[in-house]
Amino acid sequence: MSYLKFDKNLLINLEQSLPKEMLRTNQAGAYHCTSLVGCNTRKQHGLLVIPIEELDNKSHVMLSSLDETVIQHGAPFNLGIHRYKGGVYSPAGHKYIREFDCEGVPRTTYRVGGVILTKEKIFISRENRILIRYTLVEAHSATTLRFKPFLAFREVNNLCMANDAINREITPVNNGVASCLYPGFPTLYMQFNHTPQWVDEPNWYKDIEYVKDLERGVPYCEDLWVPGYFEVPIKKGESLIFSAGINEVNPRNLSKMYEAEISSRTPRTSFFNCLKNSAKQFYIRRGDGMYLISGFPWGVVLARNTFMAMPGLTLAIDHRADYEEIMDTALKALLNFVETRKLSKHIRGIDLPDIPLWALWALQQYTKTVGYDDARSKYMQPVATLVDWILAGGHPNLFVDQATGLISTDGHLSPASWMNSMLGGLPVVRRTGKLVEFNALWYNALRFAAQLAEGLPELEERRQSWLAEAEKMKQPFVDTFLNESGYLYDFVDGTFAEPSVRPNMAIAIGLDYSPLDRRQRKSVLDVVTRELLTPKGLRTLSPKSYGYRPYYQGSPDEREFAMHNGPARPWLIGFYADAYLRVFGQSGVGYIDRMLIGFEEDMTQGCIGSLSQLYDGNPPYTGRGAVSHATNVAEVLRAYRTLKRFDQNS
Repeated sequence: MSYLKFDKNLLINLEQSLPKEMLRTNQAGAYHCTSLVGCNTRKQHGLLVIPIEELDNKSHVMLSSLDETVIQHGAPFNLGIHRYKGGVYSPAGHKYIREFDCEGVPRTTYRVGGVILTKEKIFISRENRILIRYTLVEAHSATTLRFKPFLAFREVNNLCMANDAINREITPVNNGVASCLYPGFPTLYMQFNHTPQWVDEPNWYKDIEYVKDLERGVPYCEDLWVPGYFEVPIKKGESLIFSAGINEVNPRNLSKMYEAEISSRTPRTSFFNCLKNSAKQFYIRRGDGMYLISGFPWGVVLARNTFMAMPGLTLAIDHRADYEEIMDTALKALLNFVETRKLSKHIRGIDLPDIPLWALWALQQYTKTVGYDDARSKYMQPVATLVDWILAGGHPNLFVDQATGLISTDGHLSPASWMNSMLGGLPVVRRTGKLVEFNALWYNALRFAAQLAEGLPELEERRQSWLAEAEKMKQPFVDTFLNESGYLYDFVDGTFAEPSVRPNMAIAIGLDYSPLDRRQRKSVLDVVTRELLTPKGLRTLSPKSYGYRPYYQGSPDEREFAMHNGPARPWLIGFYADAYLRVFGQSGVGYIDRMLIGFEEDMTQGCIGSLSQLYDGNPPYTGRGAVSHATNVAEVLRAYRTLKRFDQNS
């Protein structure tokens, strides 16, 4: 039995099936995303969505969808489905679906009378090409398949309106056709492994609606161009492969390409395997290195998300070589900023004040995995460079207090931390001054750097200075952040101490080195557990605090305000698990295990096999935002591995 299988009773019920989405990527920035029944519910959905660096370095929907029609005895049965103006779904192809299975590759099984047809989709790794294999399992008479491509050629966050500027020309190619609607876009090649008949029937299909965008209060209606359709006869037991890509392919190679890709896939037969597959979807390999995208379907490469997610997306699934390649790429950009103040072309936000702190944390996770000797030989120099750069006041928005050793940042006008939502050009959560996780990460970094440098005579003097800095800030950290109620202030700016109960304190108690003793950690942990913990991670704000907004819905402004004022974030469970196990030891293993099991139901919700960007802070904890988010997948994976190793070593 498949771990991810959905039967017709769920699939034909659009209220249940449309919220469930599937995602496939090619590790080069391209993706395919849609609902389980094939009806696009977001403007970012598409069959082939690719980044076009030459145009604007953004993702673009090239092929929105492909409608299949089964023809027998001259009677057409359209398997496609779109939502049109007024909430009308046509054609209602979902009624022919009998099963959707996603253990290996996404496979949809249709039944039309005596015809049983399967459809399987797969991306070619690091190539902007998607393959769809159709197999006629059963048929009692001659059968023809018709394929109607819906073309968009637009940036993912825009919409297409019927216009006369498109290039209507269709160019015949080997077993297919090619089209390019607008200048600057690559040509789209649509081909089969069997010879099809192409029928010109150009038309705009108008007023296609995207229900998720309608719910989000953003533009949601567009027109798509259909230049015609293919027809291919197919026999019982025969397979037909469709290819959509930006380069022409030899049709004879399609079957071999398909089988080669299938052989490299990890079956989604467990919770861990689902997250392992999801982790690899965030990898992006470019000519100059390897990166991590922050999420789908509208993610980009962000410095903070890269360093936060890197350990979980690589080391937690035993991909050490991938960690090293991603880290080397990211460190190159960060160290270039350290030396020249120049921003990275491919990694956004490399200049934010907490980036070196998260980079040092990510290097610490690598050290814990491979051992101090290997880590020391590979990364001691950048660790020392980053620590000394911060101490010397090298960052333009990170300041070390010489008296206390605490660090501060200016977050009045632009967000300094991961709580970075904006309204009216200003931060929604205006965290400024001494931020609790900044200082906890800094203390941890100093202690880690000193530990890494142990035994290196040439660094002994610097090592002692790092230890002295850590010791200097230890008591001031406690005096500044730990309050009479037993939890940590979120930030302190001058004489003002922010009393709102937020999850950043969980980071402070989850780090390997903390200024707090075990009793103080337990006190903070109790508050986090009582006020912030949900089955989907930690709330971004306690329900008892002013301004609590648990639901991430409504207009764009309402969602922006709510983003960090209540909804839960799964990635914070990684630090919570670390803290819980440090406080309770072996007796905490069963509790954390039950917490992680709570995420397993999400493998069949939202984007199947992955975790959403955030979840409502109140029951039923509905997933919202990006359908698949790197830091969430990463930290749940890291917590999972931490738990297993802790249990084994105890």
